[in-house]
Amino acid sequence: MKRIFNKQMLVAAIAVILGLGVTDAFAQKKKPVIRKKRTTVVKKKVVVPVYSVPSGAVMRTRLNSKLSSKTSTEGSTFTATVTEPVYSNNGVVVIPVGSTVTGRVDSVQKARKGGKPGTIDVSFTSVRLPNGTTRAINGSLTDLDTKDGKSDNEGSASGDKMKHRKLIFIGGGGAGGALLGAAVGGGKGALIGGIIGGVGGLITETQTKGEDVDVKSGTEFGVYLNQSVSLPKFNEATVRP
Repeated sequence: MKRIFNKQMLVAAIAVILGLGVTDAFAQKKKPVIRKKRTTVVKKKVVVPVYSVPSGAVMRTRLNSKLSSKTSTEGSTFTATVTEPVYSNNGVVVIPVGSTVTGRVDSVQKARKGGKPGTIDVSFTSVRLPNGTTRAINGSLTDLDTKDGKSDNEGSASGDKMKHRKLIFIGGGGAGGALLGAAVGGGKGALIGGIIGGVGGLITETQTKGEDVDVKSGTEFGVYLNQSVSLPKFNEATVRP
């Protein structure tokens, strides 16, 4: 009886030893876990210098589509193309030829009886460069004659005595074009007679009805900057939404 018991104890002991050996062998075969260190990549911000176009500068533009006091509505938008480069105050081109200026119709009045012509009051809200860069602007309508919008030697234009004047499109003229009328203090009815007098008496109170504004596509006019605008030097490769 003792022999049988001793044999059973011996077998049990051998089984325990073998089990421990297998466990050690499995533990030795298990590969250690190597934790990778996390690396943080810090991107450096590229500072792009910007240049200022001062208030009072005038952009020379060409209308891209027709405007008419018969069909235009308040709040509608239109575009014009910049025809000469605009330089910053230190001579850097920031708004090249081909840039698009967006305008907005602020008010419109159809021609009325009593010789009262149609009028369109507009403002300009943004400029988009050929590379996609867009900036908000605060612009007003002006002309490009030698008195109020003269070209400088760099191709951009500057306005004279425009601080207290606001121009609007006004109907008149046998060719169906649009005149620029000056409104004093923003009042649409207070037209300066000197500009209208050049029509040769076409706009008179004796007419049955005044003429509507018809600003043809391709008409050139100036966009007067009421506030300065800052832009980077123009780069054709820079594409922005």
